Amino acid sequence: MDRFVITGGQRLSGRIRVEGAKNAALPLMATSLLTDEEVTLTNVASLRDIKSMRDLLEKLGVKSHIGDDRVVMQTVDPNAIEAPYDQVRVMRASICVLGPMLARRRKATVSMPGGCAFGDRPVDLHLRGLERLGAKIELRNGYITATADRLKGATVFLGGPFGSTVLGTANVMSAATLALGRTVIECAACEPEIVDLANLLSSMGAKIRGAGGPRIIIEGVEDLHGTSHRVMPDRIVAATYAIAAAITNGEIVIDDFPLDSLLAVVDRLALIGVHVHKVTPDADDACCTVRVTSERILRPTVITTQPHPGFPTDLQAQFMALLCNAVGNSVITEKIYPERFMHVAELSRMGAQLLRHGPTVVVSGGGRLVGAEVMASDLRASASLVLAGLAAEGETIVNRVYHLDRGYQRMEEVLRQLGAKIERVSDKPAEASEARGAGMRVGVPNSMQEEG
Repeated sequence: MDRFVITGGQRLSGRIRVEGAKNAALPLMATSLLTDEEVTLTNVASLRDIKSMRDLLEKLGVKSHIGDDRVVMQTVDPNAIEAPYDQVRVMRASICVLGPMLARRRKATVSMPGGCAFGDRPVDLHLRGLERLGAKIELRNGYITATADRLKGATVFLGGPFGSTVLGTANVMSAATLALGRTVIECAACEPEIVDLANLLSSMGAKIRGAGGPRIIIEGVEDLHGTSHRVMPDRIVAATYAIAAAITNGEIVIDDFPLDSLLAVVDRLALIGVHVHKVTPDADDACCTVRVTSERILRPTVITTQPHPGFPTDLQAQFMALLCNAVGNSVITEKIYPERFMHVAELSRMGAQLLRHGPTVVVSGGGRLVGAEVMASDLRASASLVLAGLAAEGETIVNRVYHLDRGYQRMEEVLRQLGAKIERVSDKPAEASEARGAGMRVGVPNSMQEEG
C-alpha cells in the first residue's frame, strides 16, 4: 500500500494547471447511458474514480476509449441494466447512473451504495425524485430496482436536512430530459458541477433552464444525440494547491483556476491573509490564471460549510490544516456532514491544537506542526494531512494515499514540481510503479469510498 514521505519546511513556487473536475466528470460520464451515439469528454483527469466509472459503464453496456485527457463513450448493449455491488461499493457517485439508465432503458437495478468514512449518506431524495417522475421503486436484497414505461414530468422537491443533494439533482435532471412534459426541480443543488452537467445535456439536445439556481426547469424530449464537452476545472483541487502555497508561505501561479466557483473560498483566504490575484484581469473568471501569495503572519477566521455558493465542505479539512498556522483561534463548523472530522485526531498527532464539540472545531493556531506518521481516512482528509506535512518540521508519513488518487492527479508529482520534498513509497514498488504509469487504468482498492 502506498504512502507519502514528506520533509516539511520547503517554500513552494512555480506554475501548475488545474485538472478537470472529478465531481463533474462522473455524472457527465453517466450521460452516455442516455443515447446510442458517442459522447466525448475532454479535460478528464487520470483518477481512480474515473477508472471506476468506466468499469461500471462497461458493465452497463457502454464501451469507452481513452487517450491523453479524453474519454470517448458509446452504448453497445442497451439491455444491460444492473449495476452490481462489486462496482458500486468502491464509489458512492455510482448512484448517478440510476436516472439516465431508467430514462433510456425503462428499468435500472443499482446496488445501494452504503455508508462512507464520515457517516450515513442516504439516497432517499434520489428515489423520491424519480418516484415523482412516475418510477416504481423496489428495495430488495441491497439493490434498488426502478421501472417506468416512460417517465412523466412533475414538480420535484429535493431539499434535505443538510441542504439540497448534488447527485440527486444530477439524477433527476438527467432522467427528466427524456420524460414526457415539463419537470420542475425545486431546491435543486446550485453547484457548478450541476451547471456543467446541464451544459452537456443541452448540447445533446436537452431543454434545460435555470441550472445554477434553486429551480431548474426541464422540457422533456424524445431522444438525445452524441456530443463533445470539456469538463470544467476542479475547484477543490485548485483551492487545495492555493492552500499549499499559503501554508508554505510560497508563491504559485495556477492556470485554469475556476475563480467564479470559489468566491466564498477566496473571501476566506483574503481574511486569513492569502491573496489570489488574476494575472490577466480581462480573462473569464470561470477559467483564468491567478497568482497566489500570502502574508507572513496569517490571521484566524470563522468558517461554516454550506451548499454552494457557500463555503464547500470538501475544503473544510484543508482549511483546518492552514488555520493551524494562523495566529489566534479559528472556528470551523460543518453543516453538511457533521461527522466529517476524521482528520482532527491525525492533525493532533502533528501538534495541532484542536478542540471539537459536535459539528464545530476550535483551532488554536500559531503553534508548531511537527512531522509524524498519520493515517488517511478519506479523500479530503488525506489532502489536509499532506498540506500539514508540507508545513511541519521534520518528516511526515501519510499512509493509505490511495484515497488521494481518487481525486488528485499525481499529487506528489505536482508538489515536487513546485519544490516540495515528497516521495511516494510502496510496500510493492513494482506494482505501484505499474499502476502510476497506467493513468486511467489504475485499479481501485476493495474498500468503500465516499463521494468527496
